[in-house]
Amino acid sequence: MTYSNKKIADVAAELEKRIKTLDDKSSILRATELRALYAEIPTLPEEKRADFGKEINVLKDYLQKLVDQAQDEQEAAEPIDVTAPFDRNIPKAERPRLLSSKFGSKHPLMSELERVLAIFYRMGFTAVESRQLDDDYHMFETLNFPEGHPARDDYDTFMTSEGLVAPAHTSTMQNRVLSTYKANLEKGEAISVVIPGRVFRNEDLDARHEHTFYQLEGVYVDEGVTVGNLIATLKTFLETYFSQQLEVKTQPYYFPFTEPSFEFAISCPFCKKQGCSVCSQSGWIELLGCGLIHPNVLKMAGIDPEKYTGFAWGMGIDRMVMMKQNIEDVRHFESGKLEFLRQF
Repeated sequence: MTYSNKKIADVAAELEKRIKTLDDKSSILRATELRALYAEIPTLPEEKRADFGKEINVLKDYLQKLVDQAQDEQEAAEPIDVTAPFDRNIPKAERPRLLSSKFGSKHPLMSELERVLAIFYRMGFTAVESRQLDDDYHMFETLNFPEGHPARDDYDTFMTSEGLVAPAHTSTMQNRVLSTYKANLEKGEAISVVIPGRVFRNEDLDARHEHTFYQLEGVYVDEGVTVGNLIATLKTFLETYFSQQLEVKTQPYYFPFTEPSFEFAISCPFCKKQGCSVCSQSGWIELLGCGLIHPNVLKMAGIDPEKYTGFAWGMGIDRMVMMKQNIEDVRHFESGKLEFLRQF
């Protein structure tokens, strides 16, 4: 475009150049320079005003066309998926094939977690999601880990420079759950909550150890709760989960937040105790840790341990999926490899 008035020509050149760099391209039509040109019309001699105004309108119409064209091109451009496992410049024919569903699929850990939660919902439990960043108080102190307690050394914990903790277990939520739901006890109802969440440990990575994995915590508190209730609850869940009858056994263990504490094992659901690779030929699978909630943990939540007792357990979701799907390496879950995920 050419303009007889140099001032209009200069403004046109500047606005044409600027329109290429603006996200909101329509804002160019409200530019200060354009408004200043209109404001100048009354200051001109009367015989020049009409031609000056016409050239400004020509400029505005031209800018409007540029804006419309730029917006059409922007809408037609292929959107960029910053999470895609390929470079945008790779030809479409050479990109990894898409999953059959345009919406993708669920991660195997999430599918399994949903199935686990569905069983506990039917058993009367409520779910509360764990945190991915917490503090030392909830991670250790409320769980009967006093300052300097040697059991703290068992957790290679990730810490931030501000002193916050990437939770090493979903037990970090126990105090919050007990404190929040203790009103149930006063109404004659039990506290029955499961706590799914992602946890983090500074591990030496190998096929059986990963720095990030999923756990499911369970908490149940009421009057007269015993170890028998704990075993019956876990046995009912696991028999539903594996769709078969199982034998179970416990052996003493130590956790600061439960007393007594146990390791809980089940008869191998894959070989019926005949011995296989899943159970290391033993016929039994040591599955989770559990126990009656320590009186000190109940006191920290304001619950009277003389009146109420309860149990808690924690199990790894990753391990459950590995067992069921015969997955040989836990690192696959966090790898983002499409060839692994497409199996599910």
